[in-house]
Parts: sequence; structure tokens; C-alpha cells
Amino acid sequence: MDNNHKKEWIGWLKIIIITIMVAFFLRTFIFATSIVEGESMYPTLQDGERVIFNKVVYAMDDPHRGDVVIIQQSPKNYVKRIIGMPGETIEIENGRLYIDGEIYQQHFLSDEVIAQTSNFGPLEIPEDNYFVMGDNRLISKDSRNGLGFIPRDDIIGKSELIIYPLDEFGWID
Repeated sequence: MDNNHKKEWIGWLKIIIITIMVAFFLRTFIFATSIVEGESMYPTLQDGERVIFNKVVYAMDDPHRGDVVIIQQSPKNYVKRIIGMPGETIEIENGRLYIDGEIYQQHFLSDEVIAQTSNFGPLEIPEDNYFVMGDNRLISKDSRNGLGFIPRDDIIGKSELIIYPLDEFGWID
């Protein structure tokens, strides 16, 4: 092998090693993928979809109402929408969601789903905790019925993008 070919191989090897290191860094510290399991976030997310979630966003800022987040709880992770913030009082009455006594418009839900949401609360959210629900309120395991309040440290990322199946590719509202 002549010197030029050897330099070319070394150059390609460097590029491959750097690419692997960058991909590892991004996967470990910045972005990760998750597979949606079940129908609890329908129609926003569907069973089997793969989403990219941002692992860094909440290192710099707190979660916001409406964010679709990844929650780490043993034995699995959950994908839910943040509804209530620390210190707020949540109540659902006749399908209407009240936050601190005021109606909150849930633009991400159909009128049918809103009407099917059962009564709940009132309940005050402890400091450093969040209240989450799935968008498919009839079947969602969430803060109302199994997950309870979600400690800030259990929120490991914000769902940003659907990447699979390709015909569903797009940003998550």
C-alpha cells in the first residue's frame, strides 16, 4: 500500500471514529429515542411510533404546561402531557379542566374526549411535582389513577419529533 492510500485510510478512520463519538455524545446527553406503547396519548401519539426526545431542555428550564414529556418510573418510561404545575389546584368537573379555579382550554383534545373525561379533584399539586395526563383520557394511566404526582427529577425529556413511521414524521404539538 502506497503512502497516499495509507493517508486516505487513516483519514477515513478518523472521520468514522469522530462520527461515532459525536453520535454517542448526542445519544447519551442530548437526544434519545423512545417507542410509544399503548393508546394513552392518542391522537397526538399512536402505539408503535418512535419519537425523539430532548434530554437537555429541562436542564436549562422547567417543564411547561402542555409539554409532552418522557417520565422515568420503574419498570418503564411513560409519555404524558403536563397539565398541572407545582402549587396549582387541579379539578375536572363535567369534562371541564379547572386550574386554580379557572377553566383551562385544552386545544389539543377533541370536544368528544373532553366530554368523556371523568370528574376529579380538587387536588393541590405539591411543590417540585407535576400533574400529567394522557390525551386519550378514557384509558390513560396518569396522575389521576396510578402515576400520581410526578417529581421533577422523574421528567427526563421533552418529546419533540415523531420519526417513525415516516408518514407520521413531524413535530409534536
